[in-house]
Amino acid sequence: MHSSASPVRKAAAELIGTAALVAVVVGSGLQAARLTDDTGVQLLANSLASAIGLGLLIALFGPVSGGHLNPVVTLSSWWLGRRDGRGPGTREAVAYVLAQTAGAVVGALLAEAMFGRAQVVWSTQERLGDRLLLGEVVATAGLVLLICGLNRIGRQQLAPVAVAAYIAAAIWFTSSGSFANPAATVGRAFTDSFTGISPGSLPGFIGAQLAGGALGLALASLLYGPSRPAGPEYGPSRPVSPEGAETPAVRLPSATPRSH
Repeated sequence: MHSSASPVRKAAAELIGTAALVAVVVGSGLQAARLTDDTGVQLLANSLASAIGLGLLIALFGPVSGGHLNPVVTLSSWWLGRRDGRGPGTREAVAYVLAQTAGAVVGALLAEAMFGRAQVVWSTQERLGDRLLLGEVVATAGLVLLICGLNRIGRQQLAPVAVAAYIAAAIWFTSSGSFANPAATVGRAFTDSFTGISPGSLPGFIGAQLAGGALGLALASLLYGPSRPAGPEYGPSRPVSPEGAETPAVRLPSATPRSH
């Protein structure tokens, strides 16, 4: 179930939220590179800042748009909710994806400007090879499975912490560094830093992320049965237990009434 916010407000929340997320990812990477030449320390600082920022943004924007901030999450929610209407409609899903992609580009350019790198340049960080693409499939599948699982067992209130913790871990345990977000991947093509990705690497990464999203949905169906509740939202829904019994909806802590 979505909030009662207008479509424009929801799209704005996705644009601003994704811009903030990519600014955190790119900006923390630039800051880490300035402070140390140790790549391990750089990655540690970047992963911690990215995870903390993601968790806070999900909690902040969840009550407005669901806090997707990721086209894979939006498309998964649309796919699971297309029969019962609990997920975003086709137009809303398209608006979300466009807003997320635009926001990601804005966020990357903002981070570059904050660190005195205002000129627009493409990333030269090539990320090619089957092992990296496999890492993206694994990272994205795990993310979608986690979000679907939290919804199916009625634990949506854990999403900000659980998703942030998963991303922090996946940055380290996957070979690709867990981009796991097509919009953020596009945005990171606009930074020539260690968090960037070259334009030539985009098709492979985005394809792997979409495949990972489909795999995550398949695993969720295998583990929890055919989809009955809302899709992978961070907001409230009427979850169904693995046995099929309905459980009360769980809401994210919020100062505003709740109706991703």
